[in-house]
Amino acid sequence: MTTETQTASRRRASFHTLTVSDVRRLTDDAIEVTFAVPAELAGQYDYLPGQYVALRTTLPDEQGQPHEVRRSYSICAEPRTFADGSSEIRVAVKKDLGGVFSTWANAELKAGDVLDVMSPQGAFISRHGKDGSSVQHNVMNSMNHPEELAGEPGNFVAIAAGSGITPVMAIARTLLAANPETTFDLIYANKAAMDVMFLEELADLKDKYPSRLALHHVLSREQRIAPLMTGRIDSEKLQALLSSAIHAEDVDEWFLCGPFELVQLCRDTLAARGVKPEHVRFELFTTGRPDRPEGNAGRPVVEDESKETYKITFKLDGLTGDVASPTHARESILNAALRVRPDVPFACAGGVCGTCRAKLVSGTVSMDENYALEQDELDKGYVLTCQSHPTSEEVTVDFDV
Repeated sequence: MTTETQTASRRRASFHTLTVSDVRRLTDDAIEVTFAVPAELAGQYDYLPGQYVALRTTLPDEQGQPHEVRRSYSICAEPRTFADGSSEIRVAVKKDLGGVFSTWANAELKAGDVLDVMSPQGAFISRHGKDGSSVQHNVMNSMNHPEELAGEPGNFVAIAAGSGITPVMAIARTLLAANPETTFDLIYANKAAMDVMFLEELADLKDKYPSRLALHHVLSREQRIAPLMTGRIDSEKLQALLSSAIHAEDVDEWFLCGPFELVQLCRDTLAARGVKPEHVRFELFTTGRPDRPEGNAGRPVVEDESKETYKITFKLDGLTGDVASPTHARESILNAALRVRPDVPFACAGGVCGTCRAKLVSGTVSMDENYALEQDELDKGYVLTCQSHPTSEEVTVDFDV
């Protein structure tokens, strides 16, 4: 059931239907999709470089039945608005082996199609500068004034693999444009040159900032002149790259984006070198444990009045909802909430994107995985509801704070 409250809610993740204005081929297995954002919705799609959106559509399942599919994709362009007040969102979609949405999009998505697009989310953003702790609150300024995001000049390094370049493109363009003293090093790993996404854009960016942008393309299955730039990035190669290709001791902020194994290797290596965790931003495209969302209504749970239940209370958009969750089901808070409110925000349901974040108001939970929340958020009591399970008789979470 739901009841009205007086809670003032922040702008939360919500879907709107947008039209695809352009589909551009990046590689044989990747496209860039541009969504037109009308002026009346522009405020819903303000974003910071590095954030992502979730896309939602209905596709046939293995039995040919309509099935909701949600996938999250990072925004690859820096924010901007047009003279008429409209704006745009650009994302890159790389076809994954067995990926239902990415395979469909690469084969069939075209200009004029419409998709549900979630308002931008995510904390994979730069916090360097005097006001770094509050940079996420400068969204309105970011659309036409990227210098508001950069603060003071800095030295930045990004390590990306494959489609992990997508958010890094937006971050690099914004930071380099914002301050003439800023430098940016990019280590970009791919299998071969034909797999490099945004190859021309990276070359153009290098031409624009020849002395401030350093590109290091590492190809695992293609021979390069420099042996260091050939082969898979393992611990030994990463140490060599950090010791010779870049000046690791002078870096103000690090950006890591790619598969779980690479990101974790980089985090462990940087920690061993004494880099403070608060200077490292990371985002995962896979976790190594690809949990699949169960649609928009929560997976079925059989309630038995004769058995014990947890009472889960959640606040969303000023409404309070209650749901009973059988203790034997080990149901996540997100799944329970979806059974009574299908509009509860989520995207990946795998502990990666952070869309389902809520504040734990009362009670206790256990959280299986966390690849999205930073330590300061954990300290403030935030949890990922897709990964959190009640451990007390009653639990209350708030999506509005």
